[in-house]
Amino acid sequence: MLVKKLFTKGTSTMPYSVGVRELVEFILKSGDLSAGGLQSPNSALEGTKIHQAIQATWPSETECEVDLKQTVNLANQSVLIHGRADGLKKADNHYTEVLEIKSSAPSFADLKENTLTLYWAQAKIYTQLLMQADPSLNKLDLTLIYVQVTTGYQWQKTQSITRKEAQTFFDQVTNEYAKWLQLKQDLANRQQEMLTKLKFPFPNYRQNQRELAAVVYKTILNQKKLFVQAPTGTGKTISTIFPALKAMGQGKINRLFYLTAKQSTRQVAQDTLNLLAQSEPLVTTITLTAKDQITFEEEKDLADEENPYLLGYYDRIKPALMDILRNEWLITKELVCKYARKHQVDPFEYSLDISLFCSVIICDYNYLFDPMVYLQRFFSKPDDSNCFLIDEAHNLVARSRDMYTKEISLQTLTTLKDKLKQTSGHRGLINRLQPIIATLTELKQTLVKHHQPYLVMEDELIELAKSCRKFCDFTSNWLREHPEETLAEEILTVFFDLYSYLKVGEFYDPSFRTKLSTEADDLLVKIFCLNPSKLLAKSMALGGSSILFSATLSPLAYYQEVLGGTDSLCYQLPSPFDQERLGLVITANIATTYRQRHASLDAVVATIASLSQSKSGNYLVFLPSYAYLTQVVTAFNQRYPLVRTIIQQPEMTAKERSEFLANFKPTKESLVAFALLGGIFSEGIDLKGDCLNGVAIIGVGLPGISPENDALRTYFDHQEKAGFEYAYQLPGLNNVFQAAGRLIRSASDYGPVILVDSRFASSRYQRFYPNHWSHGHIVYNTTQLQEYLASFWQKFTS
Repeated sequence: MLVKKLFTKGTSTMPYSVGVRELVEFILKSGDLSAGGLQSPNSALEGTKIHQAIQATWPSETECEVDLKQTVNLANQSVLIHGRADGLKKADNHYTEVLEIKSSAPSFADLKENTLTLYWAQAKIYTQLLMQADPSLNKLDLTLIYVQVTTGYQWQKTQSITRKEAQTFFDQVTNEYAKWLQLKQDLANRQQEMLTKLKFPFPNYRQNQRELAAVVYKTILNQKKLFVQAPTGTGKTISTIFPALKAMGQGKINRLFYLTAKQSTRQVAQDTLNLLAQSEPLVTTITLTAKDQITFEEEKDLADEENPYLLGYYDRIKPALMDILRNEWLITKELVCKYARKHQVDPFEYSLDISLFCSVIICDYNYLFDPMVYLQRFFSKPDDSNCFLIDEAHNLVARSRDMYTKEISLQTLTTLKDKLKQTSGHRGLINRLQPIIATLTELKQTLVKHHQPYLVMEDELIELAKSCRKFCDFTSNWLREHPEETLAEEILTVFFDLYSYLKVGEFYDPSFRTKLSTEADDLLVKIFCLNPSKLLAKSMALGGSSILFSATLSPLAYYQEVLGGTDSLCYQLPSPFDQERLGLVITANIATTYRQRHASLDAVVATIASLSQSKSGNYLVFLPSYAYLTQVVTAFNQRYPLVRTIIQQPEMTAKERSEFLANFKPTKESLVAFALLGGIFSEGIDLKGDCLNGVAIIGVGLPGISPENDALRTYFDHQEKAGFEYAYQLPGLNNVFQAAGRLIRSASDYGPVILVDSRFASSRYQRFYPNHWSHGHIVYNTTQLQEYLASFWQKFTS
């Protein structure tokens, strides 16, 4: 990471501002980047305590935490440079010394020269700011106080600086910074020119598209939160990005984050920006890619100190930034990798540093919502000039719960302890592992004694967390001091397991639960969040406006509640397609509950056959589990061996997914593809025209019964909500809506969707159906189904 935040643009009456530490780090940082540095869970708190302890020893005339600032003109702009000096020493009522406190794990003798350069540079800038405020000062002492956190040992070094030397140093740093301000201004000028003349790229809006764009625009201007259900064909992506860019062009927002759950939707956002640009550079945009997907193959097995893309990273990063920003505007993964190779810098870190200069950032939900990986450089504090467009927002329900779920394993810890015992020098690690293992062993014995395979508790295991914290505090420093450790990988695995557990545990409140479970000879301890809505709302409060949209946000009130939008606006659009082109039919005679699946198997197979035989074409059949899918496929193949079938397999690679979808092309013989409801093919795929002719959905898609889902149901019941709906029914229905949405992708598409389960005919389900499902036709036997399908196809072939 280059700096947390390089530029902060103020209002029209406020200058750009930059902190002293960020300024010197960006301009003067050199040498290597360490991608895998460890951090104690208490590192920030430790640093604060060290500062306070040292400051408490200073005499009363020494001022602590003194704000210093100066406004200078750089690149024809006013720039506020500001910071806070740890201490200013006085004698005879005149400042004589600037005191700077630093702390980290290495001893002072082991600090690299480039680190010391940054430490002294920060103090020198403070000196200049102080001298500028007090013309009587011509010379000051600078004292660096360094504390090694592992031992508490202190070093103190002092040097002097004259007014002329301080001014010269200050000018060198700020003049270099001016080059980057000029680049920023050049990008802003180009952007403003393009946004001023930005027009909708089509001669006409689709049905309801103008209204959606207007609502999004007004939401951004009023800094509100908006939930939008916009069915397939509405043009959600362009209808949200276009008004957001218009607002940016009017200075209402400075930065737009387009947040998605899938790579395919990130590509759609890129394509939309390219379309809006109309072959000219628009706004500087980057798509951020997960570290494991963008890191060069040759880097993956290298230690940091052997990685050529990390060694000397800070010596090469500024030319690399200037190069790509001067020559590209829509910066994709491929472009990041191209320029990263050219300048020999790590592509993942490079992409994060590029993002500081971008007005549009396309990225995964994690970068805003996940406490483990969120973008600290943008989200360390609220900024009303940020706007969040959250695509396919229905995915955020499960994703956000996953973000606040972490698990630790007794077996993993025990295995590490046994390995540590086999070699010398590990006593400190073993001593801090042992209390954790002892606690988990006791919990395991309690479960076994009472013949309980699991236990879900409302209380947090506080003593366990304390032991985990002591291990992490010790290990983060120990690994730095033992870089050649042969068991480093195993130690790191345990460290990150415990660190993640602690990090999520910081949010523990009445919406969290702790689950203990025994598996084979292991004990697993999991903390999980039942209702992260407050945490999501807190994340969205880091911007001025948030627009959450999806084709399936039904019922809207449910999604507003579980996604932290109780104070939000909502907007629901009708489908732009002719309702009659969707042949929605419900088989009320078939029950697919777990206990009735064997008895209804023949009827399910007959329904699939009726669909595939009604018209030659490609058909997708969705089932709620692999076990049930296998059962149905086996029966179908036995009865209809001449019908071509393909089957979704568990853990398919990207190539296998592409090969699966390549089967969907216009055909004169029927193809029946079996896929998992809620899986990779039930959303995010676009099979238009005769590539897909019909869909059958077997079952109502209820999530599997589990202690976690039962806890979720109980939690909402106690909140006087419909617990079963929140935990099971509505998540299942969303899977159904998504799967059905694969069929009608354009105004010319048509075909049947068969809902195979008697529950689909009940009011308990139908009250949640979208408006364009109001014409659903119920059948009670195979003959009625065949008659309906024949009549439906006849409408479009006669």
